Amino acid sequence: MPKRKAAIAVGGVAALGAAALLLPNANASQGNDQASGAAGTAKTLKAADASNLAAQLQKALGDALAGAYYDSGKQQLVVNVVNGDKNVVVQAQKAGAAVRQVANSTAELKAAARTLKTKATMPGTAWAVDPRTDKVVVTADSTVTGAKWDRLESTVRGLGADMATLKKSAGTFKTFVSGGDAIFSQVQGGQVRCSLGFNVTASDGSPAFLTAGHCGVAAKDWSDSQNGQPVATVDQATFPGNDFSLVKYNDAATQAPSEVNVGNGQTVQIKQAADATVGSTVFRMGSTTGLHNGQVTGLDATVNFQSETNPGGVDTVNGLIQTNVCAEAGDSGGSLFTQDGGAVGLTSGGSGDCTSGGETFFQPVTAALQATGATLGDGGNGAGAGAGAGDQAGTADPSASAGDQAGAGDQAGTADPSASAGDQAGAGDQAGAGDQAGGDQIGGGADPSATAGDQSGADQSGAADQSGAADQSGAADQSGAGAGTGHQSGTASGHGGSSRR
Repeated sequence: MPKRKAAIAVGGVAALGAAALLLPNANASQGNDQASGAAGTAKTLKAADASNLAAQLQKALGDALAGAYYDSGKQQLVVNVVNGDKNVVVQAQKAGAAVRQVANSTAELKAAARTLKTKATMPGTAWAVDPRTDKVVVTADSTVTGAKWDRLESTVRGLGADMATLKKSAGTFKTFVSGGDAIFSQVQGGQVRCSLGFNVTASDGSPAFLTAGHCGVAAKDWSDSQNGQPVATVDQATFPGNDFSLVKYNDAATQAPSEVNVGNGQTVQIKQAADATVGSTVFRMGSTTGLHNGQVTGLDATVNFQSETNPGGVDTVNGLIQTNVCAEAGDSGGSLFTQDGGAVGLTSGGSGDCTSGGETFFQPVTAALQATGATLGDGGNGAGAGAGAGDQAGTADPSASAGDQAGAGDQAGTADPSASAGDQAGAGDQAGAGDQAGGDQIGGGADPSATAGDQSGADQSGAADQSGAADQSGAADQSGAGAGTGHQSGTASGHGGSSRR
């Protein structure tokens, strides 16, 4: 690749015309937010600050915490504690978090997840801890019927109504091979299409990018155009277990900017890796559906995808982020990020679509960076806040929290890459009328249809070319996982029949 700006590495074109809107309000409500039970005086925090505080408290207090989530309405971090542990309460409140008494400890919730792993690892099931309800939420897709449903229902009932809940998804859990910017690979039997997640610097200093692991095991060589020559080669790919790939640019002089292309000439600067926090607003970019947003609904999720290479087999992926952000076929590997430039996840799979809704799961970027030894962009692996795109000067809102001076009715515009961390509200920060809590929104008009999901897409038949994708270092627990190969699409289309994204 010549020394041109590597546009393929950052997120994607807005195929549904969402680039100019940037969706500030879609999926903003989570219904019964449990913050009303929080005790003590808590600081008002932006979502990114709440995420950082949650990580600090988790490190300091470990399993003494029974989870944490962001109350976007009150702009507070809420932490769960069991049995009124005074030491935990004092430390959490001193740090600025609200404290809520709950019944289930972290150890008990993990034990419930282990029971599900033993008794309910079957295609079409998923589970994650929801700290807002203090329960493990189990989801079954449309393929879980008959004896399988009875087995799953019995397992969840055995855990107790105060420990686990079961819900049904209308779609089918699948990975999204077919779309940030689209990347393509020609393999035996057809073409594979995915989305590029984030540009990174590999441990040897070479330019590279992260995408989904199931894309990396499906094909070795990747191009930035449908019929173009390969410009990047898979260096490491992990799937199942985890779902990430490190793909190195063939030209060592490639300029790989640390940004996400959100369409309409706008970008969001990415300068840090960020851990997800339940309740926080996140944005997803993919080449099929463009930009959409929603909220994190669960962490450390386990998803059991139907194996495409072993009929009746299971591809189990652990440690995922569960959200209600929608996605469709071709969005696999695309960027999940925060308004202030935090790289959060890589699109893995889910159910539904951007019309009917569903669930979408993401591989945490922090785990992918740790496993591959890569660093974001110019080496900023977690240091400094990322600047958003398109913040325009307006009438300052003095009531806004620190760094959130979006102004009255800021207009979407061209990104200012020189803006300091925290000043950028995203592409067109819409404070003024209806200021979004904590600066969580990336400006523009709301798309109320942007619910969660996954969409069926291109035919995935075809034999996988797996050469060059053998490095499985850093993989999480892979027990129960089937073969993770063969995610092929007969065409490049992101619409139509059953597909991985």
